[in-house]
Amino acid sequence: MVVVGAGMAGVQTAVALREQGFRGRVTVIGAEPHQPYDRPPLSKAVLLGKAEDSAFEVDFESLGVELRLGCEVHGVRPAEHELDTGTGPVPYDVLVLATGAEPIRLPGTEGVPGVHLLRTLDDAERLRPVLARQHDIVVVGAGWIGAEFATAAREAGCAVTVVEAADHPLAGALPAEVAAPMAAWYADAGAELRTHARVERVESGEVVLADGTRLPAGAVVVGIGARPATGWLAGSGIELGAHGEVLTDDRLRTSVPDVYAVGDCASFPSARYGERLLVHHWDNALQGPRTVAANILGETPAVYDPVPYFWSEQFGRFVQYAGHHAAADRLVWRGDPAGPSWTVCWLREGRLVALLAVGRPRDLAQGRRLIEAGRTMDAEALSDPSRPLKDATAD
Repeated sequence: MVVVGAGMAGVQTAVALREQGFRGRVTVIGAEPHQPYDRPPLSKAVLLGKAEDSAFEVDFESLGVELRLGCEVHGVRPAEHELDTGTGPVPYDVLVLATGAEPIRLPGTEGVPGVHLLRTLDDAERLRPVLARQHDIVVVGAGWIGAEFATAAREAGCAVTVVEAADHPLAGALPAEVAAPMAAWYADAGAELRTHARVERVESGEVVLADGTRLPAGAVVVGIGARPATGWLAGSGIELGAHGEVLTDDRLRTSVPDVYAVGDCASFPSARYGERLLVHHWDNALQGPRTVAANILGETPAVYDPVPYFWSEQFGRFVQYAGHHAAADRLVWRGDPAGPSWTVCWLREGRLVALLAVGRPRDLAQGRRLIEAGRTMDAEALSDPSRPLKDATAD
């Protein structure tokens, strides 16, 4: 078994194979030289110097898992069952693609001093002294990573301006009416949020917006999204989707034999939601490997159709989301969005399909189970924040 990618999805695939009884050789190949590590702490503890790294607490040696770190994979030849790497060809019987996603770069900023991304341990280590010097920082993009970085930068005492091309934060993830209350969180934390703000160019020490505004910037952090890290699969015959993701079936098998894909680099068909899902979140990289291992070993084949889940800590708030709201036909609020805790529920034909919980972890836990069960909800009861979600069912 060869796994390409040493992040959460790759490491958990190796662990799941051993836990489910595989006794053969397992090799995990990672492009970075560091011991495999978890990414969420990079925008929090590691960035603020509260932790040196976030290495997984996995004893690879006792598991009998071979790590090949600092090894670039350049291509795969499925007919020969071989990978092409910087250190020569690597044969496989079964291959798992777990290469994750890579950040989208702001056009025109390649090689410009002071422009940063936040995806890897090296990125966090480069940014840590920037925060320590309390620079004026401009964050491009008010998505999840932009909000989390802005939170850390304010905690470090930096002046922070966040520029967002859309008319509200989290524009790619949430509808305007749900994200609108979050705009006030920036000002409450002492950060400036500028919406409808497109970056024209980045110059030394400042960011120039399309309307001519010049923002002082000792550093610029770009958080405008990520795309599946699959460019190396060109010419392999492995089918990719519109976003460059590996297309898998409901057992996480790719279009070629003996090759699976899991985590941020892959999309899968969801019977629950009636569409293909591409989920760039930690929980997907944790859950998917168990399905991959089960299907590789073949004793108890498994279908992968989870309720997507993620969380974010920003501006002193714990934000959680479960489900997929794209096809919802009704939105129900629980609580006052101007307050410290509230929830939004999305329904389709009366059934709960997604929810966003701010400071209400019990809503999230109960709601996730209700989504999994396909329960029909009483919308009036659902809107009462004092009533437990599990008591607001209609069936």
